Amino acid sequence: MHDLRTPLATVLGFARTLQRGTLEPPKDQYVEMMVAAGEQLGEILDDLGALARIESERWEPNMQDVDSRQIAAGAAQRLEGATAVGEGTAVRVDVDSAERAVYSLARCALRHGGLDAITVEAEGSTIAVHPVTAAAAPVLTRQTLRDFGAAVAARVVDALGGSVELEGERLVVRLPPA
Repeated sequence: MHDLRTPLATVLGFARTLQRGTLEPPKDQYVEMMVAAGEQLGEILDDLGALARIESERWEPNMQDVDSRQIAAGAAQRLEGATAVGEGTAVRVDVDSAERAVYSLARCALRHGGLDAITVEAEGSTIAVHPVTAAAAPVLTRQTLRDFGAAVAARVVDALGGSVELEGERLVVRLPPA
């Protein structure tokens, strides 16, 4: 993984340095696209590393008690077009992994569902992402592998002792109670 991370960090570092300067259009847009693509590649590498650790039984999650509302709010905050609502309760998860998983699932619902907005709702120890369209449903339920991040997210939730299920137009992420 280090062999991929180092060149990526170099490219992102230079692209961010260019962003701090004054660039004429369309060069400013090209650099912005480079940074966004580099960050997306970094997320894919993070997902790949997490999946490899889970599948090889080397994943050691940092389990902590946290309110599920905090997980929902953190995931929604990272995603343009997402709103967090609801009342949570204490769950026991790896906070960063759970938040990233919910973020990835919500992003998938937006991306593959053709939506402009989505709700991430804490309901006790569950977090519901809605609405889920017919186009996004098979991707979110792993019936088709068109979004690597969503597939890894569901696997992470499983490894944390939770589950991901589609209930009508809602994707329900059940997290283990504290």
